[in-house]
Amino acid sequence: MSASLPAGGRQSPPPHEVEWEVLPPEDRQARGSVESVFKVVSLVMDRLIRIPGLKKRLGLNPIVDLVPGFGDIAAALVSVSVVVYGVRRGIPKIVLGRMALNVLINELVGLVPGVGSVFAFWFQANTRNYEMVRGHIDSPGRSTKADKIFVSVILALVIVVIIGGIFGTFLMLHELAKLLTKI
Repeated sequence: MSASLPAGGRQSPPPHEVEWEVLPPEDRQARGSVESVFKVVSLVMDRLIRIPGLKKRLGLNPIVDLVPGFGDIAAALVSVSVVVYGVRRGIPKIVLGRMALNVLINELVGLVPGVGSVFAFWFQANTRNYEMVRGHIDSPGRSTKADKIFVSVILALVIVVIIGGIFGTFLMLHELAKLLTKI
């Protein structure tokens, strides 16, 4: 006795199993592109190099942070550009606010030479952001007015920290140039 297949040749799942279709196919493709951007940035900035004997991996973020001023700014610009990409792709605003907060924490601690690089290695803001995107990409994009205010305040703080880093770097270079011209 052979089981007959329904039209289309596909067998339906047994009654105790449920087949889930979360997103229509076109949304699944868009989700994949958003996820892949965050995944690549997470890999390059936080997990590029395997360190023998450690469970953690090393990315460009802590390495670039070793360059005072410019390294912090470069890492922040990469992280913020990915958050902005998330805004354009419709990631829920509360998730974007939390992502921006990760970037802010990473950059504030990153302003301390040496400590910032160690912290970036441990904290891995881009990997945290990637995990948030993976966890929340399927949630509805509904947000409240309070969510929008929260996200705006956090993004404003991130921008202030980046501008402060740029200003501090130029002041440091100006003072260094004055010292070198006296010699």
